[in-house]
Amino acid sequence: MKKEIKIFILFLGIFLAAYFVPWDTDRVKQALLESFLMLQDYAREHILLCLVPAFFIAGAIGVFVSSQSVIKYFGPSAKKILSYGVASVSGSILAVCSCTVLPLFAGIYKNGAGIGPATTFLYAGPAINVLAIILTARILGLELGVARAVGAVLFSIVIGLLMHLIFSKEEKKRVASAQSFAIVEEEKVRALWKTALYFAVMVGILVFANWGKPADLVVTLEDGRVLSGTRVEQTSETVTLKVYSKEQEVGQMSIPVAAVKKIEYVPSLYTSIYKVKFFIAAAFFAVLIVLLFLWFSRGEVKEWFGTTWGFAKQIFPLLLAGVLVAGFLLGRPHYEALIPSDWVSSVVGGNSLLSNLIASVIGAFMYFATLTEVPILQGLMGSGMGKGPALALLLSGPALSLPSMLVIRSVLGTKKTIVFVGLVVILSTVVGWLYGTLF
Repeated sequence: MKKEIKIFILFLGIFLAAYFVPWDTDRVKQALLESFLMLQDYAREHILLCLVPAFFIAGAIGVFVSSQSVIKYFGPSAKKILSYGVASVSGSILAVCSCTVLPLFAGIYKNGAGIGPATTFLYAGPAINVLAIILTARILGLELGVARAVGAVLFSIVIGLLMHLIFSKEEKKRVASAQSFAIVEEEKVRALWKTALYFAVMVGILVFANWGKPADLVVTLEDGRVLSGTRVEQTSETVTLKVYSKEQEVGQMSIPVAAVKKIEYVPSLYTSIYKVKFFIAAAFFAVLIVLLFLWFSRGEVKEWFGTTWGFAKQIFPLLLAGVLVAGFLLGRPHYEALIPSDWVSSVVGGNSLLSNLIASVIGAFMYFATLTEVPILQGLMGSGMGKGPALALLLSGPALSLPSMLVIRSVLGTKKTIVFVGLVVILSTVVGWLYGTLF
């Protein structure tokens, strides 16, 4: 009966949208275009390099990591310092967005991890991204970067502990069921170091294939001048830089693309890795193929692929639907959709609890690809956004999005998802307001 009601609600929603939405207006046409352009950006930037490796890692967790091991280290009875500590710093290793972390979260949760460590990992994965925090400090200010780093680590642990306390009774039953199944599961004969190396190689593929662009640039102009700085924004017509002289900020400068002769990244280890990131990822992939031939049977590889496909079928359609809706409502960075950007800027000024709440909610529903939240926030702050709402959006935005909420609901259920999202929004609001009051 519930299934039939859901189908009826879906049909009703489609009918109402077809009947009442003014599809012929310019605003709605632009929003519709933005939804598909955002989907295109998502497909180009995230599916092959982010989601596909994440699906395979999740599938490997489901097949090659025993439920007993997951329960031992991440279950309700595991040592809190170990389970929450490991989960909370995961983002420093995996520079992933709120959607890419979902298959990994689903893998450990379905294998018996407690809801506390699992949701700590779910929040920390995209939120504690070292490069994003460094970029935040460099572009938006040191104090905001430090506040983001400290807030994200503490948030992940607090949210996980609260989820554990709220749903402790339900979790004991779920993990007990998983544990009883784990007792009778077939014992793995492969050495632990082999399994660990296998996972490390797949994580290497994920990390290096998605190695972000360096922020520091050297721009040579046609008139011979050379500028060093950090890219703020680039369009087809202009490049906007935050210019530095001997590490002291001079100011922002918008340069016509026609006046730019050459743009180079400042030499560094990070830059050097970026230039050869696909070669490194390919080397990891070659090692993975060798390991599969040497250590894994044909049946195991087939089971791995089957489990991976299962996660893809569950998660991928929800992500695509969520990206379309998010694009229709909010659009891509620097592009208008159904909700005008001027309206967003006007309601997040100052440092009231309401402005912080609105910033948290907008951040929670909007989709941020890795690192894109920094230039978006810079534009909003330039339009009058307060420091408190800026931090609130930084704490809620990268960790959540409308697409990720749809997937989290399919894994945790409606009630737990609402509580998780509510905790993120409320804590982001309060911390943003406190930060804005103090600074």
